Amino acid sequence: MDPHQVIKQPVVSEKSYALLDEGAYTFQIHPDANKIQVRKAVEELFGVTVHKVTTLNRKGKRKRNRRNGTYGSRPDTKRAVVTLVEGDRIDLFES
Repeated sequence: MDPHQVIKQPVVSEKSYALLDEGAYTFQIHPDANKIQVRKAVEELFGVTVHKVTTLNRKGKRKRNRRNGTYGSRPDTKRAVVTLVEGDRIDLFES
């Protein structure tokens, strides 16, 4: 799988910003990607060394449609928290 297909986008939230100080970056990834593919994709795309990869599946929230009272849901997502080796950084959110 192509590295651009494995990693979809970075996650922008308060929790993910708090993890940046510890050298951990959060990405939304392809649902079929495993930890080895995520490790290789991050190392290839950003030129850093990965220490640890943690993946998690998130179920989409149930949302109510106000117009006709039915319920739908947001899509399920898979995320990866990638911890880098001491001293490596990804200049992802800095401009």
